[in-house]
Amino acid sequence: MPNSNTVHVDYTLIADAGTLTIGDTAFTGETAYQDAMEWLRAVAGNVGSAVVVRSHDRNTGQDTLFSVDGHGAIAPVTGTVHGGLDIPPVPTTPAAAPVIAPSTAERTESPWITAATESGGQEAATPLTPSTSTTAATAEESPVTRREARQSFLTQETVEEPAKQGFRGLLARMGIKVSPSAAERLYREWVHLVSQHHVGPRTIMFANGKGGAGKTLAAVCLAIILARYSGAPTVAWDNNQTRGTLGWSTESARHDASVLDLLPDIDRLLGTDAQSADMASYVHHQTRDRYDVLKSKPDVLASAQRFGAETVDRVHKVLTKFYRLVLIDSGNDETDPMWLAGLDRTDQLVVPTTTDDKWCESAALLLEELVKAGGRYRELAENAVVIVGVETSDVSRAKVAEQVRRFKDAGLGRDVLTIPYDAGLKARVINFDALQEPTKLAWLAAGAAVAKGL
Repeated sequence: MPNSNTVHVDYTLIADAGTLTIGDTAFTGETAYQDAMEWLRAVAGNVGSAVVVRSHDRNTGQDTLFSVDGHGAIAPVTGTVHGGLDIPPVPTTPAAAPVIAPSTAERTESPWITAATESGGQEAATPLTPSTSTTAATAEESPVTRREARQSFLTQETVEEPAKQGFRGLLARMGIKVSPSAAERLYREWVHLVSQHHVGPRTIMFANGKGGAGKTLAAVCLAIILARYSGAPTVAWDNNQTRGTLGWSTESARHDASVLDLLPDIDRLLGTDAQSADMASYVHHQTRDRYDVLKSKPDVLASAQRFGAETVDRVHKVLTKFYRLVLIDSGNDETDPMWLAGLDRTDQLVVPTTTDDKWCESAALLLEELVKAGGRYRELAENAVVIVGVETSDVSRAKVAEQVRRFKDAGLGRDVLTIPYDAGLKARVINFDALQEPTKLAWLAAGAAVAKGL
């Protein structure tokens, strides 16, 4: 990991007595250090670049910066910390909620266009200081009652399953109880995230103003991941007036219906007598992957399927009535009312790109403009998941790692993940089960990153 004046921290590792903690994952016992490093190595291998870690020792208060790559190589890192997680204090009294101060710095030059790269501005969290009156009120609170002090008999304990993967899994199948490796624990965490159901429907939009960035591919693969693991009713919607290809990239039902056929029946579908089975007349069920597709009609001119924000809203209401998860495959025109209306109904933004500089620049500009717009657009941009897909077999690892680093250093998006090259992703209709294992794992990791934002 090359050093620079500003260092973006990906993870914070906290050492407290014999326990190491990274986020919600704890490592204990004699192999705690090895397991933590293996966990970080697995993450670095999936994102395609080294991750920067800030290590904090609670006993000494000492902080150390280092990086871990996908091969497990550890290297020291120096510089000013930028990003990462705050060190949580040892719990005493409830902490006050932080107030987020608006960012004042902005990136002025593009890392994909200009050789002189400047990292983007980052918001700083300013802790809210309790007022004197609040502190006094806390001190005068009545002592806890006997019931409040008693520990419940119903305390939930989680028993970890033995290993199922690799050599450890082989030993477990032979009757020798072996705990899972850090890599298998990470895999289980991803599966847990993509398997969850949320209160109310959730909408995910895929956006990049340049065609060929991989929006449709990402929509298809993440629909597969989320539908298969969660079992939630899922629909992918081609909200694109200009030759949307989602229908060409997926399985067709025994009809050729598109969103245009849905429009005349919206009032009936929003009525009290409509049933979820009625949607089968308009969507195309993916028999292998258990989600539905609402196509556009790419064989007609854009003028024949251009409609405004109100119509987009009504289609969205129909979909969220019958589906828990709605994935919007958007077009390339960021000024189009259809595009803007889709964004206004989005809970999680996903920005796909290839490793090519022009596509990365398009993704960066989109995120920067949304941040500049402020309000909810800013929130969507800062919580966005960037997916860097390797488009050809001759793209070097160094190129992939460099593009990931540029997004991270510029503070663009919450998570930046990579998808390796796989010839199976070039098929017209993707057979997910035919993809290589590293590709399927990479899409699972991407799905977990998206699910965190829901």
